[in-house]
Amino acid sequence: MTNQTASRLTFTALLAALAAPAVAAPAKKTSGADQRKEVSITVYNQNFGLVREVRDLELGQGDVALEFRDVAARIQPETVAIRSLSAATGLTVLEQNYRFDLLTPAKLLEKHVGRKVRLHRYSEKLGKEDSFDAKLLSVADGQPVYEIGGEVTYGFPGRVSFPSVPDNLMSKPTLVWLVDSKQPKQRVEVTYLTQSMNWKADYVFVIDDKDTTGDLTGWVTLTNQSGTSYEGAKLKLVAGDVQRVSQPSGRGRSVVVSSAPAADRGFQQESFFEYHLYTLQQPTDVLENEQKQVTLLEAKSAKVLKKLIYFGQQYWYRGQYGEIQKNQKVGVYLDLENTKQNKLGIPLPAGIVRVYKADKSGAKQFIGEDRIDHTPRDEKIRIKMGEAFDVVGDRKQMAWRTLGGCQSESDWEIELRNHKDKAESVEIFEPIGGDWTILQSSHTHKKRDAFTFTFDVNVPARGKVKVTYKVRVRWC
Repeated sequence: MTNQTASRLTFTALLAALAAPAVAAPAKKTSGADQRKEVSITVYNQNFGLVREVRDLELGQGDVALEFRDVAARIQPETVAIRSLSAATGLTVLEQNYRFDLLTPAKLLEKHVGRKVRLHRYSEKLGKEDSFDAKLLSVADGQPVYEIGGEVTYGFPGRVSFPSVPDNLMSKPTLVWLVDSKQPKQRVEVTYLTQSMNWKADYVFVIDDKDTTGDLTGWVTLTNQSGTSYEGAKLKLVAGDVQRVSQPSGRGRSVVVSSAPAADRGFQQESFFEYHLYTLQQPTDVLENEQKQVTLLEAKSAKVLKKLIYFGQQYWYRGQYGEIQKNQKVGVYLDLENTKQNKLGIPLPAGIVRVYKADKSGAKQFIGEDRIDHTPRDEKIRIKMGEAFDVVGDRKQMAWRTLGGCQSESDWEIELRNHKDKAESVEIFEPIGGDWTILQSSHTHKKRDAFTFTFDVNVPARGKVKVTYKVRVRWC
């Protein structure tokens, strides 16, 4: 190929390039919370939530750069999904970006390094601010260095103003999509997971003066620290242990308390996969940095059984001890059947049960609290209240004989003393382990399982009872 031919081809290619239509930049559109038509939140009791938003957008047609604002600051961008509800093929996502470089004084300084800024300081001589131009040379550890009038300085005692806000700084975390829109107006659905949204259950249990019935009220406490608000949201709660690969911890912030709706507009529960779903029957505002309490359940006059339990230890049967316990307190528990017949019978999320009882004046007093696990219906709830003040016990090993290897026989004496003006029933709970046989006993024992036996003992008012037994144990 001659030089003249090569030049002619190059010139032809240049003319073709100049004649080709320029690729138009995508149109820019912005969507905020004011365009929400529907929002629903499903909150899990593992410090995360699922957000579903529906917005009406005017996108036009073709390639559009869409800024989707007012999303959670704690969003997990990799979980975002967007689709058109107007048409199955009405919207195609070409690219997604999550911009969280927020507009702050420190970021403004960083983005203006190497550029001119305006400095201002108050002049007592002039009685007003004196302003002049400077060049921002660097920012290190929040300390800016300026060039002013040919001199380099730092520690300027005044304020800084900037010529503009950089395009890549956002006032709030924002999702930015490059989309191909097939319709000018579209209704879109966006879903994503966010951290720092949590809920827990708390229960208030008020028992009667005879310790036989009580009124149980369950509360849901919802905390939103995700970084945005959701007004008029459809609220659902999931109770259960959902498997997650990672769960970054949330950032602590102050909270305020919101009032609860009426109980008849509270939560309804349903089975959902291997978990339980609780749906609030009316929309609610879930505001940023808010703690909201809503009634979960109410059960009136549920039957309760108070139990006094005196516990032993498994290892005591494998050695020689003598007197083991002296004036040992007896544990106090409340047993509650989670059944429909007992005014309950619904799955109870894990939480803390706080128990109250009225004194002689009628004033309610706090008498104890305990944490319960997720409890299915038709299961028993046991609440530990504390230790009895007036019922105590002593435990003595009266004799111990080794039978060779890992076998022994031992004689035991347990004395229970009741200092109340009424009789009490006490359960002696003996975890023993190994192969065991009760050789003789003063009271009838019950075999609870392969490693446990119990005695049910009635202790008279201001009296005492001694329980004795001999047991043979082989633990290997």
